[in-house]
Order: sequence, then structure tokens, then C-alpha cells
Amino acid sequence: MTINDPAVIDRLLTEPARWAVVGLSRNRTRPAHSVARRIRDELGMTVVPVNPRGEDVHGEPGFRTLAEVPPPLDVVDCFVNSRRVGAVVDQALAAGARAVWLQLGVVDRAAAARAEEAGLDVVMDTCPLIELRARLDAGWTLDPARTPPLARP
Repeated sequence: MTINDPAVIDRLLTEPARWAVVGLSRNRTRPAHSVARRIRDELGMTVVPVNPRGEDVHGEPGFRTLAEVPPPLDVVDCFVNSRRVGAVVDQALAAGARAVWLQLGVVDRAAAARAEEAGLDVVMDTCPLIELRARLDAGWTLDPARTPPLARP
């Protein structure tokens, strides 16, 4: 496996999955708020908010930690700073996640290596919406009424 493997990103964006979004809260000014909504509404993913207060967001029940999230847990999308993301990746490993996605500006090579060694797919220092835009610019189509919504040309 390779970090930021385009085939892995393609699969993560097209296969229906349950995404735990760590750092997603009710704060509408935070990027996690709009990114999670679009992952749900445009890509058809199930979004699970994970934040210190366990707040419900976008009508979805929230949890305080990844350990509280009932399985399955397909993707852990990390909206935390690089200094804290290593602990989140370790929690993702313990929770049985299949992939970790470290958002734009979030870089921890040691944590990414631990996840990769454990067999998880790893995406780092990019955003699903940036990757979505790149695919749309390359001729992919997006139709939220279709399953999966994102399709190759």
C-alpha cells in the first residue's frame, strides 16, 4: 500500500461507507462542518460526528471518542492538528477502522506508517472535496440520486 494512492482515494470516494469525522462539531465556521455535510449529501456516505462533547451534528448522533462509535467504522476523517492526530490514528486502529484520512495540513508520517503497517488505507494532507473536484475536472460525474453518486467517465 502507498499513502495517497490514487486508486485508494478513488475507492474511498466511490464505495458507500461509514465515515467517523473527528473534530466535527456544530460550529458552522469550522471546515469539518461543511466537508462532512458534503461527504454525506453529495457522496452518499454515512457521517458519524466525533467531538469532545459528543454533540449531534447534521442530524447524526455524536460520540466523544472513536471507542464509543459502534462498528463498522470504514473511514476515520481527521480534522485535528498534526500534533494530536497520532493519538486519533491509534484510536482508529483500536476501533477497527479500515482507513484513515488526514485532512489538508494534517501530517504525521509516523502515525501514517503505523496505520499502513496495520493494513489500513491512508490518505494524508488532502481533503475529500479537493479530491472530488480533481475527479470532476477529469470528467467523472456526480449524481447524488445514483449509487454510487461519483462515477468514472
